[in-house]
Amino acid sequence: MQIQIYLPEKVRYILETYQKHGYQAFAVGGCIRDSIIGKEPIDWDICTSAIPSQTIGIFTEHKIIKTGMKHGTVTLLMEDETSCTGELSIDRLENLNSQSQKTNTSINYKHFEITTYRIEGNYTDNRHPDEIEYVKEIEIDLSRRDFTINALAYNQEHGLLDYFNGIDDLKNGIIKCVGNPDKRFHEDALRILRALRFASVLNFDIEAETKKSIFENKKLLHNISTERITIELNKLLLGDGVGKIINNFFCVFEEFIPELSPLKGFDQKNPFHCFDVLTHTLKSIDFASKDLLIRLAMLFHDIGKPECYTEQDGIGHFYGHASVSEKKAFERLTKLKYDNETKKIVSELILYHNLEVLPEEKNIKKWLRKIGAERLRQLLEVKKADILAKAHHVLKCNLCFLEESELLLEEIISQEQCFSLKNLAITGKDLLELGIQEGKTIGDILNILLDKVINNEISNEKDALLGAIKDLTHF
Repeated sequence: MQIQIYLPEKVRYILETYQKHGYQAFAVGGCIRDSIIGKEPIDWDICTSAIPSQTIGIFTEHKIIKTGMKHGTVTLLMEDETSCTGELSIDRLENLNSQSQKTNTSINYKHFEITTYRIEGNYTDNRHPDEIEYVKEIEIDLSRRDFTINALAYNQEHGLLDYFNGIDDLKNGIIKCVGNPDKRFHEDALRILRALRFASVLNFDIEAETKKSIFENKKLLHNISTERITIELNKLLLGDGVGKIINNFFCVFEEFIPELSPLKGFDQKNPFHCFDVLTHTLKSIDFASKDLLIRLAMLFHDIGKPECYTEQDGIGHFYGHASVSEKKAFERLTKLKYDNETKKIVSELILYHNLEVLPEEKNIKKWLRKIGAERLRQLLEVKKADILAKAHHVLKCNLCFLEESELLLEEIISQEQCFSLKNLAITGKDLLELGIQEGKTIGDILNILLDKVINNEISNEKDALLGAIKDLTHF
């Protein structure tokens, strides 16, 4: 593996400034890991021999946010400093960095978390150290970090520091704890999910002792806030190796999504399926596009199947499972503290996932009217992932069918065909001018006219629509 680390100008400036003042400083952790594997880092973290008060004294021309003084951490702002006043939480900083990434082709780094070399005391809550102690040697600081691939440091003077063979683990695709895995997970139980997340995103394997410790310490996750678990789950779901990780560490996921348990080994006894419900679910996630809403929908789309199972002539059926899955998914997403919009969209995709979307103009327009273009595109993605995870003999025909629906959808959109009230050639104002009384009647008439346009009974032209109103004698 050829190692080439490019330090952004602002990072070089920070490290050189520390050096000029007689302190050590290194870029450390994920930014070095990502640089080595050729991925642009999301952010750059710095560790230094300077204590926070010394950092504040060095960077007098920049705003310093005291994000974690108790643990030796401050955040240095390098741009737009006047727009941030008062205390700034870590969550808000992550959001600001995320927003800056969305508006730049190349990431414009603005916020740099800087932490003093330290060792840590006991972790009574399995998440945060009760106390810390500053140290002068970076090797001691790196020894407290979670995984070898994150215990890497670099600066221009010393080059790359790798005391725990993180480079070898990167080469070999291994997630391995630094030191004793039990100790690492008892210090911070969220590291259990972080290990699975890194394995999923990087498509790595987890080293044997680390894996054993994850199984033995999975109950510690109950000491972690739901919000933190959900953040890790979201990142994990977007990885290339997500199906393999959930399968290999299924008992860990059962700790916070117990509804998955009945899926394992559940034989569908159906000619359209060659996998049990869990295997089908995991394969559908792997086949799904890397859209969190779609992958969440795939995770939960068949969660109601075991409850709905019936059998006739040796064939398994799951009548009404979409509705049951939708309800169970909504309840679990609520417990995992997802926002209302996410719950609404994921629930909707699950509810409709096994309904037909026919490659017929009328049918596509009815779906567009019901859920809109964006949601219909997502629904077709869900259906595609679902089909790909079924028996091979159903793939070709069903995928061609789905592709035709996708093409027709885009044709209707591009031609600006009428499928919603906003596309209708007349409005409520036109009906008022005809003397129709304002109120529910207006909406009823417009919806009847829209039905007729979608069903090709009348054209979407103002005169034709106004003429059709005369036939609606009950109004």
